[in-house]
Amino acid sequence: MNWQKWIKEWRTAAMAAGFEVEVIAEKGGYEILGCTKGEGPCVYLSSGIHGDEPAGPQALLRLLEEGFFSNDYRWLIAPALNPVGLSLGIRENGEGIDLNRDYLSKETDEVRAHIKWLQRQATPEMFLSLHEDWESSGIYYYEINRGVKGASYEEMLAAAAPYFAPEPEMIIDDHEVTKAGWIYHVDEPDIPEGWPEAIYLAKQGCRLSLTLETPSSQELETRICCHIAMVKKAISSFALRTLV
Repeated sequence: MNWQKWIKEWRTAAMAAGFEVEVIAEKGGYEILGCTKGEGPCVYLSSGIHGDEPAGPQALLRLLEEGFFSNDYRWLIAPALNPVGLSLGIRENGEGIDLNRDYLSKETDEVRAHIKWLQRQATPEMFLSLHEDWESSGIYYYEINRGVKGASYEEMLAAAAPYFAPEPEMIIDDHEVTKAGWIYHVDEPDIPEGWPEAIYLAKQGCRLSLTLETPSSQELETRICCHIAMVKKAISSFALRTLV
């Protein structure tokens, strides 16, 4: 994958869809983009924070190109937070740091710039983070929920079902599952000094966070389609319950 070309494609498609596109940082010759559009409930989506997880950025680009991001929401999108890692096919950034553990320490240029951009935005009411897991055989997701009626467990698994079964393991990445494929997570980090993006957002007041994980050992196209289906379900269910 040529990620320089991909970033240009994203920029072109985002501007055509009415997004304001901002370069929030440059790293290793790659632009890190932050995109905003619309009014209404604020929904934030991010992907590509781990460079060995390409399905998330590709899924967001597909959604963008099909016109999914209507003006009914205030959209915040960071489509590829670790372009250097994506270009190298590695989890960490070019300095070997896991960006998704740096939201307390803020050691990296990428995370400092990203937080600066987020601080200028409205606090998201829902956060969707697109990830992958090379150790899993099925899908699963983390949920941090501070009293919001979002998509149910049954709805999320039904959306993913045409592509993947839920991950069968009862312990995933040292977390005991709530139900197969679902980890209900408290709004505290597993490692006190190692905040991921989802914990940072929770501490800023975001009440609903879903971290979607597809199995990176499986076919890329299927993973992309699964992410798309789960994002659509999460947002459509949130919309219906927000209006009630």
